[in-house]
Amino acid sequence: IEDITGGKVLLRIISNLADKRIVKAWTKVPPTSIGGEEVVDRIVYAWAFAASDPYRAATHNKGIMNGIVAVALATGQDTRAIEAGAHAYACKDGRYKPLTIWQKDENGYLDGYIEVPLAVGTVGGSIRSNPMARLALKILGVSTAKELAEVMASVGLAQNLAALKALSTEGIQKGHMKLHARQLALAAGASPNEVDKVVELMLKEGVFTLEKAKEALSRVRST
Repeated sequence: IEDITGGKVLLRIISNLADKRIVKAWTKVPPTSIGGEEVVDRIVYAWAFAASDPYRAATHNKGIMNGIVAVALATGQDTRAIEAGAHAYACKDGRYKPLTIWQKDENGYLDGYIEVPLAVGTVGGSIRSNPMARLALKILGVSTAKELAEVMASVGLAQNLAALKALSTEGIQKGHMKLHARQLALAAGASPNEVDKVVELMLKEGVFTLEKAKEALSRVRST
């Protein structure tokens, strides 16, 4: 480079904005599988909100990356590089935008699309020395970086759909509280066969404390 330009090389590093390794994924969702036409409309409206407002888009894309980074962690990828590249790509048109698009087609189906840069690998030092990463790749059934990137983009799209559906209908708080109730049930000493019953009682009464979990467990065991 110095010979060609006549200049001097100062930095020896590549960019994490891997815009030559763009991955795309699509889905078409029947309205009957997600709660009907009204839910489809709500998801499209939620996406439009993110498309018009960078504050909402930041949280929208964070949810997408929840899915992508989970796969990246499991397979030994550089999660910080992936995050940096994705958020930089979201600004490629001069304004921060969602990495996904959600629209309703002429038949009322929900069409989803994601486009994201993903520089990942399935061979190399960190993966070779990490048996859990190799196991994760085996479970996924992928053998190339292209296949892994396609899985990651698909997971990001699915994660985004789940988040938008929850946010535009019952809200994510309900899901969070159910998860919290399960953790409390386990902390109270519930067995795997008892957890769901304890959670059901806690959700019905709307109280989420360890004492309430112990009380619910006692009631389950007394029946």
